[in-house]
Amino acid sequence: MTHPAPGAPHAPEDQHDHPPADPRRWIALALICLAQFMLILDVTVVNVALPDMAADLDLGRESLTWVVTAYTLCFGGLMLLGGRLADALGARRTLLAGLAVFTGASLVTGLAENAETLLGGRIAQGIGAALLSPSALSIVTTTFHGEERNKALGVWAAIGGTGAAAGVLVGGALTDGPGWEWVFYVNVPVGLLVLAAVPAFVAARLPQPARLDFPGALLVTVGTGALIYGLVEAGDSGWTDPATLLPLAGAVVVYATFAAVERVSRAPLMDLRMFTRRPVLAGAFLMLIATALLIAFFFLGSVYLQHVRGFSPLRTGLVFLPVAVATGIGAHLGSRLVGRIGSRTTAVGGMVIAAAGTIPLTQLSETGSVYAGLLPGLVVASVGIGAVFVTATTTALAMVEHREAGLASGVVNTFHEVGGSIGVAVVSTVAAAGFERGLVSGFADAFTVCAVAAAVSAAVSLGLVPRGKPQMTGGPHVH
Repeated sequence: MTHPAPGAPHAPEDQHDHPPADPRRWIALALICLAQFMLILDVTVVNVALPDMAADLDLGRESLTWVVTAYTLCFGGLMLLGGRLADALGARRTLLAGLAVFTGASLVTGLAENAETLLGGRIAQGIGAALLSPSALSIVTTTFHGEERNKALGVWAAIGGTGAAAGVLVGGALTDGPGWEWVFYVNVPVGLLVLAAVPAFVAARLPQPARLDFPGALLVTVGTGALIYGLVEAGDSGWTDPATLLPLAGAVVVYATFAAVERVSRAPLMDLRMFTRRPVLAGAFLMLIATALLIAFFFLGSVYLQHVRGFSPLRTGLVFLPVAVATGIGAHLGSRLVGRIGSRTTAVGGMVIAAAGTIPLTQLSETGSVYAGLLPGLVVASVGIGAVFVTATTTALAMVEHREAGLASGVVNTFHEVGGSIGVAVVSTVAAAGFERGLVSGFADAFTVCAVAAAVSAAVSLGLVPRGKPQMTGGPHVH
């Protein structure tokens, strides 16, 4: 789950066409990866703590949904702008600014005594993450060269899997121990340490001239926010109620405005012509669905296990650990298969496996064994999703020209974060009865939607994903 900065180097380079190696570079990499680890941790660490947050702060289903989606929404919606700011202001300066915002927001979120403060803190965390992540990767790609760059990017890519796996365990242990507030407090000492050390070990580089598309960033974030609000509201008001239809219609209008602004902008945030490239469109679609399914699994499973089955947060985290590991295994298998059998076959196969694994989850009960029912289905489905993640990135980035790789990377990474937000919003609405009255049927219905979405996506992939075998010639770009 890494987040390549728009415009980061992608093409092979002359081994001798770069400045002397910085002796501090490996310490700099460790610090940058530690900062990125916090961002990834905060995507999954919160899920296990949701029931305790709801009890302490009297949060309803809608507020719980926004605790997850507010972070990923701002992270994804503003990531491209963060990459441009790293060019315009300098990567180190932007990284420090993002880290300061993220660290301060983590403290505010942990101190929250009501829903408004909690959600405000999560929004600020997302803004900080959108500044930090692309600037951090930009530093990695400009600090390391040749074979060292591939090694450094390999370490960066590994952060995604370890962060997701650690998140469920850390979230469970902290919530069961000192309390849910510590899933946010734990970021503060780490953030302060990295803030103090970065100026000493990360070299400052001259900023590059870059135009900033603030209107585009605002429009895409507001449009996605309106879409998620409408999806969440449908759980209480119904799909035909004006409270649902108006924000959904507003999202369409805002997206149309965004498209118009991007067409006339001299430096568009997102070059919409990228969506005419079939590999990029396929990669964005696969990333959207895969992330929506995976984050929905964590969200639904956490509330079901604690709210319906009475599991402790730590026990819930332990249940999800094999799921996080299975996702990594699926990604490893997918990276091998996509080069042997091609993108289309791997994508379709991954979605079919995800659908097959989700089918048993549609039969959840209040008494059946979690370890014989819920866990095997989630593990199987996650293997398929992991393979789809790799297929999404390799298809989008290896099948376009190198000069377009930065733009394609930005598109796919944006859909990664937005997919998580949309997935949680949809399953929260479908499972409304499960959240509010503890009815297991609500969770079974939500998993049914996930199974149908995976099956339909497999069919769409047959026609959308190119047949070819991606040939990666640059550095890795793995989520």
